Amino acid sequence: MKKAILLAAAVFLVLGFAGLFAACRTDDVAAPAFKVRDLTGKEISLADYKGKTLVLNFWATWCPPCRAEIPGFIEVYKQYKEKGLEILGLSVDDLPPEQVKEWTGQAGVNYPVAMADAAVVESFRPGEFIPTTIIIDAGGRVRHRHVGYLDKQELVRLFEKFSASPK
Repeated sequence: MKKAILLAAAVFLVLGFAGLFAACRTDDVAAPAFKVRDLTGKEISLADYKGKTLVLNFWATWCPPCRAEIPGFIEVYKQYKEKGLEILGLSVDDLPPEQVKEWTGQAGVNYPVAMADAAVVESFRPGEFIPTTIIIDAGGRVRHRHVGYLDKQELVRLFEKFSASPK
């Protein structure tokens, strides 16, 4: 019995609380304006995504569910970028940006990644758990929040749902 409890606790820690108890919420509020610099030094703002569906993904290199969802994000971005999908990864790592950039390069991340500064965290309030993904429609409105692992099929479903009816 003790081994079963220890095993369950280990699985819980490895998968992450957010991955086990994914929460989602549909919103309809104006997205806060933001400015960040991606890992190449380019400034990115909410205005850059006007007319596109933006997926903001708060994540970290040390987070198993975050690492597990990234290959699906890569595939979906490749497939849907020309249809108006944009993804911006916002790393909450304590690592220097150069190390996060090295990690994303090795992982094959094909979408922009920036370090999540205090201002963007305060603006979007992703919560205590990662990964947290926020969908902003082409009209600049926050339409959905998902806490926990987001699989490829659900990402596509959300993109199709919220790209079809911007407010």
